[in-house]
Amino acid sequence: MNVPDIRVEKGNADPEEVAAITAVLLARAAARPTADTEQTHRGRAKAGWRRLERENGFRAPHSWHG
Repeated sequence: MNVPDIRVEKGNADPEEVAAITAVLLARAAARPTADTEQTHRGRAKAGWRRLERENGFRAPHSWHG
């Protein structure tokens, strides 16, 4: 089976462009910390934004802050 590892979804990428993005992705993957040195993430458990399609209609202007 001859399935490429990387597929261009939109536009026409030259072989040099595909090689460049491949090099960046491989460099990022190699730079990942190992499980021994990885620190625990102390971010938020919940996103700080809301998906508009899940909101209940219009929010009044006085409720825009805070």
